[in-house]
Amino acid sequence: MDYFLADIGFWALLASGAVTLFAGVVKGTVGFAMPMIMISTLGSFLPPDVALAGLILPTLLSNGMQALRQGPGAAWEAVKQFRVYLITAGVMLVVSAQLYVFLPVWVLFLAIGLPVTLFCLMQLLGVRFHMARQNNGAEVAIGSFSGLIGGLSGVWGPPLVAYLTALNTEKKMQMRTQGAAFGLGAVLLLLAHWHSGVVRGETFWFSVWLCVPAMLGMWLGGRIQDRIDQETFRRATLLVLTVAGLNLIRRAFFA
Repeated sequence: MDYFLADIGFWALLASGAVTLFAGVVKGTVGFAMPMIMISTLGSFLPPDVALAGLILPTLLSNGMQALRQGPGAAWEAVKQFRVYLITAGVMLVVSAQLYVFLPVWVLFLAIGLPVTLFCLMQLLGVRFHMARQNNGAEVAIGSFSGLIGGLSGVWGPPLVAYLTALNTEKKMQMRTQGAAFGLGAVLLLLAHWHSGVVRGETFWFSVWLCVPAMLGMWLGGRIQDRIDQETFRRATLLVLTVAGLNLIRRAFFA
């Protein structure tokens, strides 16, 4: 606690809570974007390692809530259905997390931000990319890339969300799948960055503090999500994903 007050400061803690509350509302509504909002905003006034460590526990808890909202059986079905993606992404995330202190991530940000933004803009303008069924090859490729950038930056959601949108996944199934995928990723990220030194005593307790506004935001966002239909959900997802993609491009050039 002394670390919070002396090195982070009261106002930074308050601002961090406000950012996390907003990120929780967005995630509760469309099922993703919490790590992207947190890392990009917290990183503007906190050290990068503190910002990265701070998002890990809120991400873990919020995704657990999301995955289990319709019960553990439904969550397990989502895990089984997308197991190829989950296994591939998990392996790559653990490997790439160990490279955090060595590799610049701007190329990865640009490589993921550009195609995600173009995909979403074309969808919003009426150009539909549709996949009739799941594809193991696509899931290996998407999982590899998600895990690679996730271990380095704490952000691994956009490729999976774009894939689920192209499959026209039903709203509740998409929310469960994203929750399961991102929750398992958050567990691996916690373990990997405990080993890398990003998560340590003081940053761990900072992450614990951020769980409070994250859970409140998830509750508020869940109430919004229950009130919107499938098409509104799809468009809201694409809009948030577009903003996320543009933010990744911004970080590639200006971070």
